[in-house]
Amino acid sequence: MLAGNHLAEGGAGSIVRSGTPDSARFITTVMHQFAESLGFAIDAKDPYTSMHSEEVAEVSHALALSMGLSPCEADIIHVAGHLHDIGKIGVPDSVLKKRGPLNTSEWQAVRRHPKAGADILRPVAALNNLGVVDMVLHHHERYDGKGYPDRLKGTQIPLGARIIAVADSLSAMLQDRPYRVSKDFDAARDEILKCSGTQFDPRVVQAFEKSGDIIRGMVNILSSSGRNS
Repeated sequence: MLAGNHLAEGGAGSIVRSGTPDSARFITTVMHQFAESLGFAIDAKDPYTSMHSEEVAEVSHALALSMGLSPCEADIIHVAGHLHDIGKIGVPDSVLKKRGPLNTSEWQAVRRHPKAGADILRPVAALNNLGVVDMVLHHHERYDGKGYPDRLKGTQIPLGARIIAVADSLSAMLQDRPYRVSKDFDAARDEILKCSGTQFDPRVVQAFEKSGDIIRGMVNILSSSGRNS
């Protein structure tokens, strides 16, 4: 019904393509564990983004459930959250760790990571059938059509990608980066609310508002775990 393009707008239906029920079961076992491991590997490239993929996966899962998606659908988005930055494996460390603004060529290298990630994952049939590849490809699209790589707009963007976009931005704002210090949760929340309808899907932002206390507690636990690891 949806997989390669987007989840159903109301949260009803399946994100598994017709005839692929085994893919949905597979995503909750070996693939989920493998996705988590790959997320940790990408985060290890950059000490400033420790636990970023784990945080994006957990927040995305919470947002999906808050929007009324099924546990199976939320699990698939969770996997995509772990894998959303896998394309950064091809971005030079000198760019990822640069202090200060990126020049044009460096920014172009960063902007290629969603497509690179989708290309890495596309040979895995289960990830294609479940829409994970498209979620990774489009997690930097914007609701107003000003994102990348394809300048998709509104519901043209896979719902999983719209959910990951909010989780990704929240996690990024909560972590120190070479070019800026982190925001606290309240400041990050206010920024997300301000960007509703432009950068972010208003329905996802509404779910974020509704589950804000749960997400705050979640990121606090993950942050503490990251410091103690």
